[in-house]
Amino acid sequence: MNHKVVWFDVPVLDLKRAINFYSKVLNCSIREEFEGVAVLQHQDEEVAGCLTVDKRIKPSQEGVLLYYNVAGRLADAVSQVEVNGGKVLQAQHSIGPFGERAIVLDSEGNRIALHST
Repeated sequence: MNHKVVWFDVPVLDLKRAINFYSKVLNCSIREEFEGVAVLQHQDEEVAGCLTVDKRIKPSQEGVLLYYNVAGRLADAVSQVEVNGGKVLQAQHSIGPFGERAIVLDSEGNRIALHST
């Protein structure tokens, strides 16, 4: 499969806090590969990315909205947001034939979407 998106970097301020948030919300393993960079679990041709600390780039609520697949566990994922340092901006809601989503702030201040079909 030829993906239009092949990788993403998510800017974070505190790598350990961000690893905790994303591992709980996405229910996946995240491993610090080298100083300041932690890679989200992925296999084969899955699109993946990393959490990265870079003093030149700051987390933001504006800009691109990255959708994370929570594979049928949207309510559980949303329940993990605030207890792990995030904030729910829009509760779980339908996006028509495309499934459901919730819009949240991660533990670092990035606006993200949690998605499930």
